[in-house]
Amino acid sequence: MRRFLAILVCKLARWLGKRIGKGSSLPGKLALKVCPDILSRVRLPDTILAVTGSNGKTSTVEMIAAVLRSDGRDVAWNAEGSNQIEGVATLILSRADFHGRVRGDVLLLESDERYAARTFRCFHPTHFVITNLYRDQLTRNGHPESVYDALVPALSSGTELVLNADDPLVSCFARGRQHVAWFGLDRCAFSTDQPSGVYHDGAYCPLCGHPMAYQYAHYNHIGSYTCPNCGHHRQTPKYAATADLDRGILEIDGSPAIPLAFRSIYNVYNLLAADTVCRLCGVDPDTAARTLGDYVLKNGRVKTFRLGSVHGTLLTSKHENSIAYDTNLRYLAALDAPCTVLVIVDAVSRKYFTSETSWLWDIDFDLLNQPHIREVVLSGRYCNDLAERFSYTALPPEKWRVVEDIGGAAAELGRSDRENSENPGELYVVTCFSDRDKFLCLTEQEG
Repeated sequence: MRRFLAILVCKLARWLGKRIGKGSSLPGKLALKVCPDILSRVRLPDTILAVTGSNGKTSTVEMIAAVLRSDGRDVAWNAEGSNQIEGVATLILSRADFHGRVRGDVLLLESDERYAARTFRCFHPTHFVITNLYRDQLTRNGHPESVYDALVPALSSGTELVLNADDPLVSCFARGRQHVAWFGLDRCAFSTDQPSGVYHDGAYCPLCGHPMAYQYAHYNHIGSYTCPNCGHHRQTPKYAATADLDRGILEIDGSPAIPLAFRSIYNVYNLLAADTVCRLCGVDPDTAARTLGDYVLKNGRVKTFRLGSVHGTLLTSKHENSIAYDTNLRYLAALDAPCTVLVIVDAVSRKYFTSETSWLWDIDFDLLNQPHIREVVLSGRYCNDLAERFSYTALPPEKWRVVEDIGGAAAELGRSDRENSENPGELYVVTCFSDRDKFLCLTEQEG
């Protein structure tokens, strides 16, 4: 009876929530109050996929869903991105009948890395993808090793782990495990001999603390590494992969080349993770390559727009995550045409109200010191914190300035005849999800 009531409450709350534009987690929260162990009382599909990590969860889940659906699978997945236990419960119970049977061939879940242990207390994924572990939302997560410790209890011995071989900390999850599949990227033309970035979290082995040796790095501390002391090292990925960001292609294990809709190293790793887990689920490599090559993400991380007479692209970074920002800045640095960059920081620690801005100092803003980047404009409530950070970069003072009001900055940058704007080129906006719509509401969106 409690199972029936929990499912009924969830379905009714979900029905109402859809009509008022809300309800991705509240229905599950109510159902869990009615029956706290409801997730152990339902019959789930035979294949349960989970994806977690500091960055790339939403994009990877979206691509996995696209490939599996192209292969004819009925996929139940949390497309709205509500990734704690309440959102997971909403998804599962919304897809369940009143006998507790969940419809679908595959249950695909994005899971918050800090709270995965709570989500998977009553059931266990068949495959668990871990994308990466970085410095992320300091006021919430602390150090990446704290997140690692919180995630360990979520991993069942019967679950096959799908791990990023190029992340030294993520690799540690494989200790004592028999069922592990690795994804990663072999050395590419853009790889460097040593890690990059303002800080270097991969300087020391996460197992023994000895200085780590690198054979190459793709970005920050992600690459090929070996600890001379304890032997912790990059494992060989299940499928050999290389990427050419200049040509915009990803090649995996001899399958047809996958064109990159967005030439970002982040996009490459999300594609690798999605391709690996889909192949483990029996999807033909050609089907995966064809779907991933044609697929355009719907999560809004990259959007094109028109602002007055100026064409622009918005690059969204995860909130308070310096490596996410570095990746977008590295993309801008690699462009070969003139451009102007607007950096917006208007919301900080949105759930904790601390106004903590130390993470700005972890971002490698020196990447913007390029001849083709004509000007950098800093805007939003924390523009002066940004300005203080920029004062310590190598960018000449005349190359960056502050326009506090986002609307004012948009109005000025939307004028093709603005002063001191000799060939300003395309406009690129770098901000986080919390601030994205504050800018987009001022534009005419193209995609």
